[in-house]
Amino acid sequence: MRILITNDDGIAARGLKVLERIAHEIAGERGEVWMVAPAFEQSGVGHKISYTHPTMIAEMGPRRYAAEGAPADCVLAGLHDVLRDSPPDLVLSGVNRGNNSAENVLYSGTLGGAMEAALQGLRAIALSQYFGPRIAGLDDPFEAAGAHGAAVVRDLLAHGDWGEERGYRTFYNVNFPPVPADGVKGRRVVAQGVRQGTSFSVEPLVSPSGRRFLWAVGGRQDAPSAPGTDAHANLEGFISITPMRADLTAHDRIEGLRAALE
Repeated sequence: MRILITNDDGIAARGLKVLERIAHEIAGERGEVWMVAPAFEQSGVGHKISYTHPTMIAEMGPRRYAAEGAPADCVLAGLHDVLRDSPPDLVLSGVNRGNNSAENVLYSGTLGGAMEAALQGLRAIALSQYFGPRIAGLDDPFEAAGAHGAAVVRDLLAHGDWGEERGYRTFYNVNFPPVPADGVKGRRVVAQGVRQGTSFSVEPLVSPSGRRFLWAVGGRQDAPSAPGTDAHANLEGFISITPMRADLTAHDRIEGLRAALE
């Protein structure tokens, strides 16, 4: 099996090394793991692509490339440049430093990389490690992802539905709970949730030169979502697995709106 890996925390990120180990375990001795990752951190860029300027790419070692772009740019570079003559069988994005549950999905570069791979017709999985006080003192805060990641990916490859609906291929969002590896209670297949009462905002800061800047500030990550959704499962100690599709249509609203407006 040939696997392409990327992330949004940058090519030097600790979570990418965890993902590389997971990918090698899945690919096997005869398989290949190729890396195309952002040269610098790209957290929060979502599904951005560098449409109006070129992306510089550099070979950093065997099957290892850094691109000056977002995760979706890295996937495009991997598919149409680095591996243009031998496309991968699977794209893995992560392991993100921090959760990509609930509303974080909409901002996540990790999910953006997986989504782009799905739009290109490939199987793709995004993996993220929820952070919290129970893992703050661990030597390896990615312990849960490292211990359980390969098994989750292997089972999704065996049992996941990778089909297309309305032209969009399914991809998967996996979040590991903020607990040590031996504290993981199991898995839950759940919907994307929303944390009530929490959202992004901005905080002003005046520089020494007198110029005014705004810093983006995230909301509380320990706020649960509703039962049966991702953040709730994670905070209860479960790995969440959410099937996703690049279709933002509110299908349950179409008939009512059609009756009112057509």
